Amino acid sequence: MPKIKMPRSNPSLDMTPMVDLAFLLVTFFILTASFRNPEPVQVLTPSSTSEKMMPENSVLITISLEGKVFYTISGFDVRKKTLERMADKYKIKFTAKEIEEFGKMTSFGVSMQNLSKFINTEPGQREKFPSTGIPMDSTNNQLSDWIRFGQYEGVVQYKDLKDAAETSGRQVVIEPLRFAIKADGNANFIVVKEVIKTFTDLKIYKFNLLTNFEKGPNE
Repeated sequence: MPKIKMPRSNPSLDMTPMVDLAFLLVTFFILTASFRNPEPVQVLTPSSTSEKMMPENSVLITISLEGKVFYTISGFDVRKKTLERMADKYKIKFTAKEIEEFGKMTSFGVSMQNLSKFINTEPGQREKFPSTGIPMDSTNNQLSDWIRFGQYEGVVQYKDLKDAAETSGRQVVIEPLRFAIKADGNANFIVVKEVIKTFTDLKIYKFNLLTNFEKGPNE
């Protein structure tokens, strides 16, 4: 009796749902992504073999090759509240739009008197803004005020987040505010020393010095 051969057909897979899903994911990431503003200054930090990472919740002081000092602090709300405190002390008014934009910014290196102009500069043009550095001389130490107010607001936010986590019973790792200095490898050491003195005058004795990672001889 002859064998009956069943007709063979090549298996097929409909990729349409997968393609639709891919486009939906791409659209979602594009719409929800927040682009980071460019840094107003680029520095070449000295190298080291340290493997410690930059703390996520931090006050960062950047020192350029020319010795200009820049400031930033982590946290959208913390940045806004810090600016409000600085504005109150220096009697400078900022609009709600300017405060909101400042919350999105990264580091800056201008005096309080020029900060409004810097905020209103287009993000793509801010690196071209004539930044003179944040004043930190004995008669006008604005850097000290930025650090002090930023420290206060950072601690307040840390306590609020910690209390909220404990109240809800959630296990959340919350990093306390830390301090860091990022200086160009060829920057004037006197400027670095003045920044360190500003920290110690505020009784801040523990901070990170950021460097580029350099592999050891056996790596």
